[in-house]
Amino acid sequence: MTALLRYQADLLLRSQRWLPPVILYVAFLGVGVQSGQPVLDSLGYTAAGLLPVAAWLVRICVTAEPPAARACVVAARGPARAHLACLLTALLVAVLLGVAATVVVTLISDPASNGHRVHVPRLRAAAAGLSATLACALLGTAVGALTNRPVLRSRGRAVPAMLLGALLAVVLAGSPAQAAVSGLVLGSQTGRAPVPLLPLAGAALLTAGAFAATGRLVSRRST
Repeated sequence: MTALLRYQADLLLRSQRWLPPVILYVAFLGVGVQSGQPVLDSLGYTAAGLLPVAAWLVRICVTAEPPAARACVVAARGPARAHLACLLTALLVAVLLGVAATVVVTLISDPASNGHRVHVPRLRAAAAGLSATLACALLGTAVGALTNRPVLRSRGRAVPAMLLGALLAVVLAGSPAQAAVSGLVLGSQTGRAPVPLLPLAGAALLTAGAFAATGRLVSRRST
């Protein structure tokens, strides 16, 4: 699996198709996050913005290979492992991007609650922000896995489904991403920085299920 991950990461970097989602995420943060804002509000914004980026990265990874190259990888490693490597590569890139953004936002934001009334320790805020960011990265990867190849092969269906899925994952009540982000926003009002472990666990379970389901589907379609 390590060799497959290196191959997929090299393919992603060389294609430069990662630039649009990364630039969009940076622009999103540049517009919505400013120095001196309450740290938990800014971290919630940072985490929520990562979810569609993670889904987009999945689409880039699962569609990057030419058919001949994909056939060679599948023949050498198996369809499920090859597909899993694509999903894990997208997840790792999204997590690295989210961690970097969380660190920067934590440093430039005001360590205080909404209204600047209660002090919020930066380390506690960073832990809460990182957990929410990881939950959003996981759920975004799950959305990307379920709305792209092998589930939806047509671009005309996959892209709208991916965008709609990412939007619902952020705003729908009961979603792990919505719970994690809402926890940060509510924490900003009280001055507490709750670490969203339950939403993180829920996002991890949903992502594992999406990975397993799409892996089985790609295996059946290759036989």
